[in-house]
Amino acid sequence: MILDQTKNTFLLQGDTCCWICDKCEEYEYVHDEFTCKDCGSGFWPYKDKLSCYALELQYMRWHTPYAFIPAAFSCLGIIVTFAVIILFIKHNDTPLVRASGRELSYMLLFGIFLCYLNTFALLAKPSTEICIIQRFGIGVGFSIIYGALLTKTNRISRIFDSASKSAQRPNYISPKSQVFITGTLIAVQVVLTLVWMIVEPPGTRFHYPTRNQVILKCKIQDMSFLFSQLYNMVLITTCTVYAVKTRKIPENFNESKFIGFTMYTTCIIWLAFIPIYFGTGNAYE
Repeated sequence: MILDQTKNTFLLQGDTCCWICDKCEEYEYVHDEFTCKDCGSGFWPYKDKLSCYALELQYMRWHTPYAFIPAAFSCLGIIVTFAVIILFIKHNDTPLVRASGRELSYMLLFGIFLCYLNTFALLAKPSTEICIIQRFGIGVGFSIIYGALLTKTNRISRIFDSASKSAQRPNYISPKSQVFITGTLIAVQVVLTLVWMIVEPPGTRFHYPTRNQVILKCKIQDMSFLFSQLYNMVLITTCTVYAVKTRKIPENFNESKFIGFTMYTTCIIWLAFIPIYFGTGNAYE
C-alpha cells in the first residue's frame, strides 16, 4: 500500500529486508511507489501529491495598492496637464505665453502627458503589444521632455553668450528652428528604440524567483533597459550643464532657474532609481 506524499525505498541489511518511506520534496509528486518526480517550473503538486497543477501567473493587478495609487496620481497628473494645455491655448497670443516659447511648451506638455499615460501601460498585464508601448513610452516620453528643456536652456545660453560678444543675433533661435532641433533629438531616441526592438524583440516571458512563484514579465533584460535610457541620461546631463551656466541671468529670464531646479531634482531621482531598479529587479510590484 502506497502512503500519500511518500515513496518506498528498499533496504537490505544482512538477511533482513525491509521498506522505509521517504518524503517527497515539496515541489515533487509521487510518480509510482518507488519514484518522486519534479513537477517542473511553473507547476506545483496537489496536497495529495498524486499530480501537479499550473501555478497562477503573477502580475500587477489593478485592485492592489501598488497599481491603484500610481494610477490615481497619473490620472491627477493628466488632468493637471490638460488644464495647463487649455490655459495655454486660451492665452495663446499673450506676450507671456509667447515669451515662454509656445511651440516648445506644447511639446513639453505632450511629453509629460505621454509619461503619465505610460503609467497605465506599465501597470497593465504584460503582452507583446503592451511591451512595445512600454518601450516607446518610457524612452520617447522622456526624450520629448528633456529634448525640449535642453533646447530651451541651450537657446537662452547662446543668446546671452552672443550678447556678451557681439550685437549679432545667434543662429537657430527662431521657433521653427527650436522645434526642428527638438524633433531631431527625439528622433534619435526613436531610432535607438527601434534598434533595441530589432536586437531584442519585444514579448513576454515567465520569471521564476522561487519554485512556487511564476511572474509574467515583459522580455526586457535589466542592462538593456538601462542602456536604452543612456541617451536620455545624456540629455539630462547636458541640460543640467546649461541650467548651471544660465543660473545668473536677469530675472526677466528666470525660467532657466526653474528648469535648473527641475534638472537638479531629476539627477537625484535618476541616481536613486538605478540601485532601486537593480535591488528590486525580481519584484513585479
